[in-house]
Amino acid sequence: MTDRSAKYKKGSLSLIATVAMGTGVMIGAGIFALTGQVAELAGGLFPAAFIIAAIISGFSAYSYIKVAGAYPSAGGIAMILKKAYGPSTVTGAASLLMALSMVINESLVARTFGAYTLRLFPGEAADFWVPVLAVGLIAVAFAVNVAGNKVIGTVSNVSAVLKIGGLLVFAAIAVAASGVDLQIQPWPPSGDPTAPDFIGAIALAILAFKGFTTITNSGDEIVEPEKNIGRAIVISLAICLVVYLAVCFAVASSLSLEELIRAKDYALAEAARPAIGGYGTTFTVIIAIIATASGLLASVFAVSRMLAMLTDMNLIPHSHFGMPGDIQKHTLVYTVVIAAALAALFDLSRIASMGAIFYLVMDMAIHWGVLRHLRGEVEASAPVLVTAIVLDALALAAFLFVKGSSDPLIVGVSLSGIAVVFAFERLFLRRVRGQGSEDGHAHQHGENHDS
Repeated sequence: MTDRSAKYKKGSLSLIATVAMGTGVMIGAGIFALTGQVAELAGGLFPAAFIIAAIISGFSAYSYIKVAGAYPSAGGIAMILKKAYGPSTVTGAASLLMALSMVINESLVARTFGAYTLRLFPGEAADFWVPVLAVGLIAVAFAVNVAGNKVIGTVSNVSAVLKIGGLLVFAAIAVAASGVDLQIQPWPPSGDPTAPDFIGAIALAILAFKGFTTITNSGDEIVEPEKNIGRAIVISLAICLVVYLAVCFAVASSLSLEELIRAKDYALAEAARPAIGGYGTTFTVIIAIIATASGLLASVFAVSRMLAMLTDMNLIPHSHFGMPGDIQKHTLVYTVVIAAALAALFDLSRIASMGAIFYLVMDMAIHWGVLRHLRGEVEASAPVLVTAIVLDALALAAFLFVKGSSDPLIVGVSLSGIAVVFAFERLFLRRVRGQGSEDGHAHQHGENHDS
């Protein structure tokens, strides 16, 4: 019988590679995909929305750093939940919500890649080619992930330097060309956003920073994880905030709010046009392609390992469907298939909304579990954990209110999805325990693959 269990290469990711992976996910999903989306809600306050989102993410990171530093493990979020709640419905469902939010993030990044790439070839076929390009990028990310950690680390390192440097160059050029006078006024804010709209924008902006969880999921694949998990998360958040603010300032100096919202799916490419014309657009599109491609690559790397961990923990069902290889390879296939389907079916705004809702629900479950069950064990501060829960709850409530008014369908789909995940997990665990799964089998096998 072939050993199909997931295998993790301890110490295969350096601190630099880990930071590159974390920033890769954040910048790929964040500034390119979400600048226009956040500005649509927050108006002239959109840079402030990113700042507050970074602060909330810092509070959120506290729980992950404390537990993952004490118990580093591949698929770390699932490990944190299991430490807090045991092999329960909450553990399985919240872990699946995190995995789904990451897969949703992949489809968001992939569609952003398509939207920016088409700025090089404007034409009538844009609506058709965005999902085609998105699915193509997901297929490439699958191929690179199959090649292994060393290839992923090398690609992440190179792309991180290129896109961070490229975005800072873009910001400098845009500001130099447009001057320091802002077309989008922060105060009184352009667009006159309401309080719920602004808080909803913060919830959306949190997606631009949630990539730090990718670092947690890599666990003991990181060199000296007890020290470097926390270091990598803090460094990644700081780098991304600096880059985001530079880009926000450049965009606000180049475009009016109406122009930014109109071009929200490719906002940075449009912001480069006033500075240096077509060359600016081309330069920004190239940086966007690098950023989104590397962001997708890092996200696929993390979520496939998280799903493998859930399978090994016997919290989700698994079938090989006749595929060769171990569980990691199979979960990689499942990840890219789901991401490709979402990228083909949903637009950027709805994808981002679903990701924000799923992530905030899961994040609150993490903090509550650490507060109730692990606080003494990992020496965590109760006030910090309570603050993280309150901030998440406020952001989620405001976002649901705003989206419930403008797009009730996506709110209904998201909340129904959460209910389905919890119901599915409860039924699965009841069935497994009824079959006496305590014998240690990691997952449910298909009928023919082990013969």
